[in-house]
Order: sequence, then structure tokens, then C-alpha cells
Amino acid sequence: MSRFDRYLLSQLLAAFGFFSLVLVAVYWVNRAVGLFDRLIGDGQTALVFAEFSILTLPNVIRLVLPIAAFIAAVTVTNRLTQESELVVMQATGFSAFRLARPVLLFGGIVFAMMLVLLHVLVPSSRSVIIQRQAEIAENVTARYLAEGQFSHPAAGVTLYLREVSATGELLDLFLYDDRDPQESVTYTAKRALFARGDTGPKLIMFEGMAQSLARQDGRLSVTRFADFTFDMDGLMTGSTRPDRRMNELSTPDLLWPTPAIVTETGQSPAALWLEAQSRFAEPLTAMTVPVIGFAALLLGAFSRFGLWRQIGVAIAMLIVVQALTTVTANLAASVPLGWLLIYLPALAGLGIGVATLWWSQRPRRLRPAHAPAHGVAA
Repeated sequence: MSRFDRYLLSQLLAAFGFFSLVLVAVYWVNRAVGLFDRLIGDGQTALVFAEFSILTLPNVIRLVLPIAAFIAAVTVTNRLTQESELVVMQATGFSAFRLARPVLLFGGIVFAMMLVLLHVLVPSSRSVIIQRQAEIAENVTARYLAEGQFSHPAAGVTLYLREVSATGELLDLFLYDDRDPQESVTYTAKRALFARGDTGPKLIMFEGMAQSLARQDGRLSVTRFADFTFDMDGLMTGSTRPDRRMNELSTPDLLWPTPAIVTETGQSPAALWLEAQSRFAEPLTAMTVPVIGFAALLLGAFSRFGLWRQIGVAIAMLIVVQALTTVTANLAASVPLGWLLIYLPALAGLGIGVATLWWSQRPRRLRPAHAPAHGVAA
């Protein structure tokens, strides 16, 4: 790598790191506000909030990396043009394609980062988030239990306990279940514990009694028990881990799905294949973004007023690529071999960049010189 390539690449990476940090911070804070209200409002601790905030970072970084790469390419190119550094390199015989070599290498670095995010970090973080949400939903002690107070975990259910011991035992528990239209049941127990089961949380009561009242004839039956298990899963929405979604699966599972995965996700093998291909197409599109920004700014010559028109052109090109991404994503699922369409934005971005670089090195027509004024001696 030549000295110029190392210099331009270092400038791009420095600007890319700065803008990535700024955009990630802005986007993450915006999401963290809603996450904070939801978790703290449910009685969770600050550590749980910090855990969920960290788990959302991979997806946030995935969204802002292409934007940060584009801004870095435009900013660095504009500054080097204003300081005449690119003008000097062009005067030494560097073509637009030769100048773009470190920019293409920078795009390759962005491509590699996006690959790691989309194939490893984002699916893993989404899977862990869903798992932790199910575990938090099972933590009924934090949501429903308060010493000496009546609580209502669900419609028709009333729960009361006198005290929660230091070991987590529920002392002197009262549970009234009025959900069955045929009878109502009242449970009382000296002690109780919460345990996690395969289908959700369980309430295990010891040394208690169950009183069942039939609504039709008013008959009361009493059953004493040494221990009794009450299923709490029906009292809490989302207490068990839901089936996995496509965006939680690993890329090999998407490319070669088993019948069990198809049944679990409820998606066809074609839809899973399309999701896998999008994980390859998105990094390719992100790689072309800095090339578009760099090439668009080479269209203009040095100007004391800046390259604002060229920056506008670069933004317009980026909007075209993004619009094409949205259109192809909608069409891909509805046409045969539609997964090929999701690579079209990357090819279009590369084509726009190459065409713009070629156009930028065409000879520019010089303005005609003004004729001398009449009456002035030559």
C-alpha cells in the first residue's frame, strides 16, 4: 500500500469512527429511553436495563454503519479537496480510479464489519433478548407479589401473602381463582415457593387447603394437601419463550432449514433462503456507499464556496440506492427467484460509483476568455 493510500485510509477510518460513535449514541439513547421506562416500570433493576441496552447495540450499529461510512467519505473528500491535496495528486497523474483505491479498501472494511454483525452478533443478540424477556416475565415475584397487599395477576385471580422470607418463601398465602365458569377455588397455604417449569412458572404450595364452590348447586368441597402445584403460566402473557423467528436463526439454519425449523418459524424454505441472502446483500450495498460519496465529490473542481452541489448529488445517489433496496425487498418475496433482486441495489451502487468516477476524469471544457474592452490599447 502506497503512502497516499495509507494516508487517505487513515483519514477515512478516523472520520468513520467518530461519526459511528455519534450516530450510535444518538440512536441508542433514543431507544434506551423507551426501554428504560418499560423495564423500570415493571420493577426491574438498573442492571437488567444495562443488559438489554447492550444487547440492542449490534442492531443499532448495523443500521448506522453505512450512514457513517457515507458521511466519512464525503467529509474527508471535501476537506482534502478544499486543502488542494486531491488536486495535487491528480496533477501528478493519479486517475479517479487510482484515487478511489483506498476508498474501495475502506468499503471492504465496512463490508467485513457488516458481515460479522448480520451473521453473528445481530441474530445472537436478538435470540438472547427474547430469552431474557421470557425469563423476566416469569419473575412474578417482582411483578405481582407485595407483602400484605392483594394483587390481581389476571382477571378473576386474587393473590395475597403475609410475608416473603429472606429465603424467598411465601408465608401464609391466599389465592382465589374465579376463572372457571363452573366453580371457584380458594387456596390457602402456610408456605409456598415459585419454581420454573418447562411451560412457565409454577406455584408450589405446602400444608394448605383447596375449597371448591360449585356454582350450579352451591356445593362446597374441601381438599387438604401436603403440597400442591398451581400452574401460573396462564396468568402471564409471554411468560414462556415464544418460537424463534427468522431473524434469530443462524445463517446455516436459514440456508439449510430442517422441517423442525420450518414448523417452528412458520415460514417457508423460500422465505428462510431469502432472509439468508439478505444478510449477504446488505453488506455488499454498504460497501458501495463510500465509493458513491467519494466519486460524486470528484465531479467538482476546487471552489472557495465548497462542494455543496456535489454533496447534494451524492445524497441523491444514496437515496436512489436506498429506494431501490426498499422496492426490491418488497418484490423479492412475491416473484420466482426473487432473492436475486436483493443484490440489485449493490450492483446499482457499484455501477453508479464506477460511472461517476469515469465521468469525473473527463476533460472539462474551459470557459472562453473575455475579449479586451474597446478603446484599451493592447
